[in-house]
Amino acid sequence: MPDAAPPPVALTIAGSDNSAGAGAQADLKTFTAAGVYGLTALTCVVAEAPGRVEAIHPMPPDMVRRQLDLSAEFFPLAAVKTGLLASAAIVSLVADWYASLPPGSRRPPLVVDPVMVASSGDPLLPPGAVRAYVERLFPLAALVTPNLDEAAVLLGRPVKSLLAMRLAGRELAGRWKCPVLLKGGHLGGDTAHDLLCLPDGESRQFSAPFVPGVSTHGTGCTYSAAIAACLALGLGLEEAVKQAKAYIGGAIRHFFRWPRRDGPSVDALNHFSIPT
Repeated sequence: MPDAAPPPVALTIAGSDNSAGAGAQADLKTFTAAGVYGLTALTCVVAEAPGRVEAIHPMPPDMVRRQLDLSAEFFPLAAVKTGLLASAAIVSLVADWYASLPPGSRRPPLVVDPVMVASSGDPLLPPGAVRAYVERLFPLAALVTPNLDEAAVLLGRPVKSLLAMRLAGRELAGRWKCPVLLKGGHLGGDTAHDLLCLPDGESRQFSAPFVPGVSTHGTGCTYSAAIAACLALGLGLEEAVKQAKAYIGGAIRHFFRWPRRDGPSVDALNHFSIPT
């Protein structure tokens, strides 16, 4: 007999990362840790390891659409998040698909992680895809989660201080009329500050000690997946960000490390970590 109450369902629309520290693999591990049943719609296959992206092979848009349609037909989606969408065609396709879902309370919240720049600094999207994000997808989102590098791409200027983050977050939330979580982990210093900026100009700050000496990838994917999982569980946006911040902090603090004989050691997030 099945369980009387199955878990809520969250869908990640993202790339496949062979090293499993980012992308759909990281999202699935995060959903599972939160007690949410995860689905995937793969947008591309990425050959990468922490610190290096070697190749990105986009999926045919029709194949992405088939994955999305079947997910929505067979499962009661409680949240949707996007990761690397790989091309302007796929960004626009995802926007069209999401807009076609039943409106109102039946439409799951959409968390958009605008994956444009890898942790290694490698650009991941062509300019046309960035325009499609701005024009098509961001206005549909319940939350957009850029890091400072992505905010710089979107604004056309660097974001290098907490004051600049406040101004940037307010500007971006005002542009798209949706909440923006500006992630400040690349700002430096002893504390990692994130700002949740709302379209009405209000903001909330979430801070945690910065963990030095950890060289990994997938923090943005994991953070946004944790927020989506919390929204699927019925939490409000501010509480979802708070709990996701605690989760990603634990995943970083309790990271894994594998030594290599022929190069630097390999670090990875601990997606099994329980925040302490």
